[in-house]
Amino acid sequence: MGQRNNVTEFVLLGLTQSLHGQKIFFVLFLLIYIVTMVGNLLIVMTVVISPTLDAPMYFFLGYLSFTDAVYSTTVTPNMIIDLLYEKKIISFRACMTQLFVGHLFGGAEILLLVVIAYDRYLAICKPLHYTTIMNQKVCVLLLLVAWVGGFVHAVVQLLFVCNLPFCGPNVIDHFICDMYPLLKLACIDTYIIGLTVVANDGVICMVIFMLLLISYGVILHSLKNLSQEGRRKALSTCGSHITVVFLCFVPCIFMYVRPPSTLSIDKSLTVFYTVITPMLNPLIYTLRNAEMKNAMKKLWTRKCK
Repeated sequence: MGQRNNVTEFVLLGLTQSLHGQKIFFVLFLLIYIVTMVGNLLIVMTVVISPTLDAPMYFFLGYLSFTDAVYSTTVTPNMIIDLLYEKKIISFRACMTQLFVGHLFGGAEILLLVVIAYDRYLAICKPLHYTTIMNQKVCVLLLLVAWVGGFVHAVVQLLFVCNLPFCGPNVIDHFICDMYPLLKLACIDTYIIGLTVVANDGVICMVIFMLLLISYGVILHSLKNLSQEGRRKALSTCGSHITVVFLCFVPCIFMYVRPPSTLSIDKSLTVFYTVITPMLNPLIYTLRNAEMKNAMKKLWTRKCK
């Protein structure tokens, strides 16, 4: 890896070249990051401490919030600090680490959304068998599958980039280390590698997105068998889950289901799924979920007394 690489660091062009714009973004993203961390960690703590939230759904939602917190941390703090500097430099190793960790937690999150959909399917469509199927062992196993899947996905990404020869150009027109901007800097024709990235990212995203939509379609179709109250509760839960699925998948599909290239809209889309979506997820889950809200109220009023 080392011999063919003359590049030891990359220069990131960031979100904007305007100094005034950078100051505005600094304040905005700092606030978003604080809300993201507080929101997600509140959910994690509530799920861990609250005795009422012992259902598998909350176990998975707690891990989803943890994933969002870490995923946001791989990108946002670095970006916020960079907004204070005119020249934004990231070492080769830090760039590879960011790429790996970002894809590890991003991949795990996508698979967690599949696990949550499966959990909802069992709870709504097979209520009598739910507790026997979704026991603690199965929950841990499904969580492990999500993490292993994310890890494999991230390793594949890293292997693609690590073996590329970078022999001069080191300016990345982005605020993070991402696949397509890095492929652009390599000293060889990366078209074939680009297509494998499309397969590893885009096609997988597309297939999982379609599967999730079909599964929620099946769930919503089966709601007619439930009582009015059960239907309302299930609709509320599934509504929030479907919203999160759209927030996660639509930008990713647009980014990766296309021939390898960098477009001007990429930065805005990346901001959306790396910075804004992790902040929205806890808000969507807690505002739409009465049990979660009640558990939080109980827990934090008890703590404050």
